[in-house]
Amino acid sequence: MTETNSKLAERLALVRPLFAADVALAGADPLGTPPAPLAEEAAGLSPNAVEKRRNEFAAGRAAVHQAMRQLGQDPVPVQVGSDRAPVWPEGLVGSITHTKSCAMAVLAQAGGVQGLGIDVEEDTPLKDELLPAICSEREQAWLRRQDNPGQMAKVIFSAKEAAYKCQYTLSRAFYGFDGMELEFDLAAGAYQAFFTADRPPFARGEAVGGRFSIGAGLIMTTAEIRGRG
Repeated sequence: MTETNSKLAERLALVRPLFAADVALAGADPLGTPPAPLAEEAAGLSPNAVEKRRNEFAAGRAAVHQAMRQLGQDPVPVQVGSDRAPVWPEGLVGSITHTKSCAMAVLAQAGGVQGLGIDVEEDTPLKDELLPAICSEREQAWLRRQDNPGQMAKVIFSAKEAAYKCQYTLSRAFYGFDGMELEFDLAAGAYQAFFTADRPPFARGEAVGGRFSIGAGLIMTTAEIRGRG
């Protein structure tokens, strides 16, 4: 196993326990040479996209195709919708994430699973000037009590990204970082993302649950929605 493949395997091993067993998880390396996306997928890229963006996109779609194989399906295109979100094939729900050094995708059969979210970020502190835009006053007060507030601020950023992706499958609602407020159970590596306003079918005060892990140079957050309706 090459050093790159070993690093990816280590990162996937950290994320795997954060999802239930019926969720397929796969990854790819944007810094390597990921397989080219399918033609229908590549059509969603801007012709002016830089090489970094193209590699990250290709790695994300390669991870999706691997996840499809894990579910016993031949890879099919996951196109880019008019809202820039992935258009999942009928009967599947999923989520894609990428950072400069890693891309991951999760996928599950629709029905029992109604929403999935995954986000990976480089394990670096969130910049102080971004705090007011990302974190509520209550979240900032919580951060001041943490041993590593910059790192945990990045966890908040990532968790809100994962929870947003997860709920978007159902709500199709756009909102900013103030649309959810988080509460953590650090011992369990878990969080709850509470809606701060009604986002049908979600009501204010409802929550999307998720988990997080930190290691191998990354902050990794996940979210799942099951059993609604």
